[in-house]
Amino acid sequence: METKEREFGGTVLNGFLFLFINILLTLISIAGIISSIILLSNDKPGGWTLAFSILLLIASFILWSGMMMLEPNEARVTTWFGKYSGTFSQTGFFWINPFYSTKKVSLRARNLDAEPIKVNDKTGNPVMIGLVLVWKLKDTYKALFEVDTQTMANAPSGQIGADMRSIMNALERFVRVQSDAALRQVAGQYAYDDEDSKHNELTLRGGGDEINEQLEEKLNERLALAGIEVVEARINYLAYAPEIAAVMLRRQQASAIITAREKIVEGAVSMVKMALDKLSSEEIVELDDDKKAAMVSNLLVVLCGDDSAQPVVNTGTLNH
Repeated sequence: METKEREFGGTVLNGFLFLFINILLTLISIAGIISSIILLSNDKPGGWTLAFSILLLIASFILWSGMMMLEPNEARVTTWFGKYSGTFSQTGFFWINPFYSTKKVSLRARNLDAEPIKVNDKTGNPVMIGLVLVWKLKDTYKALFEVDTQTMANAPSGQIGADMRSIMNALERFVRVQSDAALRQVAGQYAYDDEDSKHNELTLRGGGDEINEQLEEKLNERLALAGIEVVEARINYLAYAPEIAAVMLRRQQASAIITAREKIVEGAVSMVKMALDKLSSEEIVELDDDKKAAMVSNLLVVLCGDDSAQPVVNTGTLNH
């Protein structure tokens, strides 16, 4: 993935050291203001000291805004009066120039469980399909400046896109829309199952990892614009749409019955052949063609029938 992101190159100071220095400056400025007021109340010169102390106090308040803290897998995107200055991603407590504008983003993996949507498969059958997606931010520059996450973010007036939660929610909505489009594109290229496709053709139900790999590839293509990397994408729900589910269920049942009957007939024929060969080889009884045909018919009825056979005892003779 081509990146436009770069490391922040401005001045960075230890946050705890600067915290101590800034507290000291604040206390000095407050002490200067108090002493200047006392001097002026006693008709002694202190105007310049008072002005300097007030300016020093205002400067210390401004310097406080340069403090920032980052946890693991977080970053701050910095701009200098609208110009991108780099991405700061060191973990800890730091101070930078307070005139840098910063926006905090999360680099941690996030999960999206998309609701099943209705799409038409390759043969035109409506199916319900859903996915689960694991994604994370890879390029902070693209996330903030290639897509309009700042105005997409649902933040209070005057703070649009300024907080991490709003920016990440906006990116999640972008991922949701693009995952919907990618899922429709992939699902439309394949039939639901092999009943609707040619022999050995890849299907949604039987494709497994191959379908998931193609889905992940399509998602990466679409989300690269926003600097987002897909860690994993899986189809987690697949079914016929309700309007045809009953019909398709009957078709599947009929197919299963036919397959089962084929197995039963195949087994019955082999058993009948084995019985005839056994009777002939051991010379238990000699059967003419008519008797063999009758025996084959009776055995097939018994072996292939759904109901239990009712035995009939034949007390007659085989030779007439």
